Amino acid sequence: MELKTLESGKNKIVFELQGVGHTFCNLLVQELWKDEHVKVAAYNVDHPLIGKPKMVVETDGKEDVKKVLADAVKKLKKDSDKFRELAKGAK
Repeated sequence: MELKTLESGKNKIVFELQGVGHTFCNLLVQELWKDEHVKVAAYNVDHPLIGKPKMVVETDGKEDVKKVLADAVKKLKKDSDKFRELAKGAK
């Protein structure tokens, strides 16, 4: 996965993700929307075959957008690790 920042500020970040698809982008957007400070969390793929997901995240200014994004990714990792452990024990 590669992240290319296109625009960055205290309240807003726009970036492209290479090497991921709709699954990861949807998970990230859903996790971001759980944060009360997030006002915009969305992504778009310009072309379904060759386009890279472009994500926009914006906060209300009470929380730094990069911190909100990092917290969402940490939560997804924690959930993924938990699921992996549950799957190991499944019979």
